[in-house]
Amino acid sequence: MHGAHRALSFLRAMNQSPLRLAVLISGGGTTLRNLLERIAAGELPAEVVQVISSNPQAGGLKIAADAGIPTRVIERRGLASYDAFGTAVFAACRSVQSDLVAMAGLLKYAPVPADFTNRVMNIHPALIPAFCGRGFYGLHVHQAVLDYGAKVSGCTVHFVDNQYDHGPIILQHVVSVEEDDTAESLSARVFAAECEAYPEAIRLFAAGRLKVDGRRVRVLEP
Repeated sequence: MHGAHRALSFLRAMNQSPLRLAVLISGGGTTLRNLLERIAAGELPAEVVQVISSNPQAGGLKIAADAGIPTRVIERRGLASYDAFGTAVFAACRSVQSDLVAMAGLLKYAPVPADFTNRVMNIHPALIPAFCGRGFYGLHVHQAVLDYGAKVSGCTVHFVDNQYDHGPIILQHVVSVEEDDTAESLSARVFAAECEAYPEAIRLFAAGRLKVDGRRVRVLEP
């Protein structure tokens, strides 16, 4: 059975239980904080069971610790290759029986193993396939949007495959680019959209409503 269908069937069977969510970070943890706030408000049927950081100084580690969430630091530089890094990261996710892995600002490439196919999500602060790929992160993305003269930007939630910002798109939220925007002001408006989009995608996954058909993700009726 295809990995997406296995996950779909499994989640339908356990749809009364909170989704077991592992979160991967490298920095300040703003996306992690948003997910935790949504969970606390009863808006996201999930439990963050582990936070893994590629950076021992990441601010998100304190957010996790303050919330009583187990954390692990797995540094790329301590391993022989990106493949070894991915193996270590997903072994940690596997060890806590993660149903879904949410990349939340992970800045290191971590190849996804077969058993996590269509069980890893990422959010990108632009409308894929525009302004994405290696090097497009943080304010670099928003400055590129402004330099190009784009009239809209937004965010994209997608399943992760083993190419940068490439996996099947789950949903996209659009924001306008204003005449007086700076990279910082556009970033703030896009992040507000991200705060809605990522929980929405995770809710759909938790409800077993996502079906991957090639590059297309279909949202099933409830």
